[in-house]
Amino acid sequence: MKVTKRERSVWPVYLIALVWVIAAFAVGLHSLFGYLCAAACSVAAFLLGRAIFPDKVTVEEVPDPEPEDDPETAGLKKERARAVGELRRLNDNIEDEAISAQLSHIEEVTGQIFDYVLAQPEKRSAIRRFMDYYLPTTIKLLNQYDRMDSLGAQGENITAAKEKIRAMLATVSDAFDKQLDSLFQDAYMDVSAEITVLEQMMAQEGLTGGMDSR
Repeated sequence: MKVTKRERSVWPVYLIALVWVIAAFAVGLHSLFGYLCAAACSVAAFLLGRAIFPDKVTVEEVPDPEPEDDPETAGLKKERARAVGELRRLNDNIEDEAISAQLSHIEEVTGQIFDYVLAQPEKRSAIRRFMDYYLPTTIKLLNQYDRMDSLGAQGENITAAKEKIRAMLATVSDAFDKQLDSLFQDAYMDVSAEITVLEQMMAQEGLTGGMDSR
């Protein structure tokens, strides 16, 4: 997008000041006649200055403003930031190295899922259950683990609950991977079809097969 900028010259103003200085010494400004002469000459000087020193006009190329997101896209971006931020916070809080490694992977895949759908809005419905249940439930369970772990208390129920959550993370990690992979199903089918057509056309033109060595 092109933007026109206009920079006014200061020289016409300097000329007006010069006129009043000269008038003060030449005719004086104590009389009405002298004052009116100075005013008339200053107007003439200003117009002359504008003619001699015109405004400087420049045209700059600036990036077009980013279009505003529709409400659903804005909501996806907000949910992405919230979910990824919460997973990162939990990862920082939980000291278990095995859980931390799984959380790092889950956080990365979660971000990739949102990024893909933001780039391909027609895929929004494909992650509805992921957004409405799988992701928030995973975060809820991890928060419960974080609270129990931070208490430092020991007990059969606490230990069993933490073990169940720890074991669940492997299933969640695998499920999130499959959710991301499923988003690429159409892309895979398109690639396969393109390759099939390409191979058939090259075969019809005699461009495939072995070539005599030289």
